[in-house]
Amino acid sequence: MSTIRDRLRGQVPLGGYANLIPSPVVTQALAAAGADVVMIDQEHGPIGPESMHAMVAATAGTACSPWVRVPGRDEGCVKAALDAGAEGIVFPLVTTAESAADCVALTRYPPEGRRGWGPFIAHSRWGVDLFDYLGQRGGETVCALLIETRAAIDNIEEICQVEGIGCLTIAPFDLSTELGVSGQLNAPELVQAVTYAERCHPGIGYPAGRCRLDTGTDAPAGEGLPPALASL
Repeated sequence: MSTIRDRLRGQVPLGGYANLIPSPVVTQALAAAGADVVMIDQEHGPIGPESMHAMVAATAGTACSPWVRVPGRDEGCVKAALDAGAEGIVFPLVTTAESAADCVALTRYPPEGRRGWGPFIAHSRWGVDLFDYLGQRGGETVCALLIETRAAIDNIEEICQVEGIGCLTIAPFDLSTELGVSGQLNAPELVQAVTYAERCHPGIGYPAGRCRLDTGTDAPAGEGLPPALASL
């Protein structure tokens, strides 16, 4: 089976879900139903380390990739998620190229980064011997960044040039709030910011994610909006 990094670079869009419920059963159901990615949300969800580990483990035996959105750029949180078997780390509130590079470093072993070695649980999640984990799995971690502030938009060109980013997603809810138009997805300020960010992205070698809010209706996507907003 191809890795999630390979699938991210493929031609077929992937589908992922944010899970704020501290439940391995819910995670297993999403994974078994065909989700490509489940993002275990420790930023906004009441999910502690024990639940996070059980939720990561619940994706085993499926094609679903377990990612963890950490509360911030914190080495301890990132290390715990990766050593529990997470295949991707989602970093909120990235604002500069320097902070983006720091995120990458937290997900990579030396000499490319500064991740500490200790995959005592992760190796079993991925079915490799402990001392084979670094060679077989160490380079497969996805470093995903959320662009959700005015500063991030101002610095988007430099952020996009940072090596090692696996996925970059514009988060319109936080961004619209900072721009003073909270939740107004067709506000000119938000449309202009997102359009600019999307124009900076093509051709840099890694995919852009899009947020989608499923309202349970068949309402059409917004006409004239950039894709990151029209998909909501």
